[in-house]
Amino acid sequence: MVADVRRFNRVVTQRVGALDERFLARERALGQSRLLWEIGTEGSDARSLRSRLDLDSGYLSRLLRSLERSGLVVTEPHPRDARLRAVRLTPAGLAEREQLDRLSDEFALGLLEPLDERRRRRLVDAMREVERLLTATRIQVETVDPDDSRARSCVQMYVDELDRRFPGGFDPGRSISASAQELRPPAGVMLLATLDGEPVGCGAVKFHADGPSEIKRMWIASAARGLGLARRLLGVLEQQASRSNPVVRLETNAALGKAIRLYRSSGYVEVPPFNDEPYADHWFEKHLAA
Repeated sequence: MVADVRRFNRVVTQRVGALDERFLARERALGQSRLLWEIGTEGSDARSLRSRLDLDSGYLSRLLRSLERSGLVVTEPHPRDARLRAVRLTPAGLAEREQLDRLSDEFALGLLEPLDERRRRRLVDAMREVERLLTATRIQVETVDPDDSRARSCVQMYVDELDRRFPGGFDPGRSISASAQELRPPAGVMLLATLDGEPVGCGAVKFHADGPSEIKRMWIASAARGLGLARRLLGVLEQQASRSNPVVRLETNAALGKAIRLYRSSGYVEVPPFNDEPYADHWFEKHLAA
C-alpha cells in the first residue's frame, strides 16, 4: 500500500506540473500560484493561509515576499486584529489570478479530452473519492478545555441543530447537565475535531465513580459529514471512557436516525432508560474492550 501511495504521488506531481518552475507556462512555480488562488479576490490573513495550506511560517513568508516583489500582493496590518497580517491581491494580482483560473480550466479539459465519456466519469468520480479521503486525513482530534472558544462554538452549533431537528425544539436548560466543570478532568474530558484549524466536530465524556461513563455533546459539522469523522470521534471518546469504566452509555432522540445507526453498527445495544433525560427516547450501552 505504501508503494501504491508513492507511485500515485509521483504520477500526480508530474501530471499537474508540480515540478515545473513555470506552472501553467506562467512566471512562477505551483506554490506561488496556489497561494495567489488561496488569497482570493476578497483577501485573507497570513495565519489562515498558513493553516489552510499547512505551510511553515517561514516558507509562507518567503512566498509572500516573492509575490510582493512581483507587484501581485500587498501585506499590511490587519484592520481588526493587530496580531494578524492582512494579505490582499493588487490589481495586477487579481488579473494574474483570473488568468490562472482560465489556464487551470484549460488544463483540466486537457486531462479529460483524451478519454471517452465513460472513462472521464470514472476519472472524475475517482478524484472526488480521493479528495474526500485525503480531506479526512487532515482532520485533527485533540483534547481541549470545555471553555475553549472553539469547543464552545461547536457545542452551540450542536444545540442549534437539535433545536431545529427535534419536534418540540431543544432547551439545554431542561436537559441533563454537561457543564464545563463536568467535562473537565478529572470529572470528564472534551474533544475537539478541527480541519485546517477550523472546528468541525466535538464530543465529551462524563465520568462517574460509581458507574458507567456517559458520552455527551457529540456533533459533526455538515461540511465534515461523510468523512468517517463521527465513527472516528466515537472511537476516541470510547478510549477515554474506558479509562474510568468498561461500560459506556449514551442516550439519543429518534430524530437523529444516522446517529442511531452509527451507534448500533459500532456495537451499542439498546437498554431500558437509565436516566430521566426529557429529550431521549433511545438509551444505549456498550461494553468496551480492555
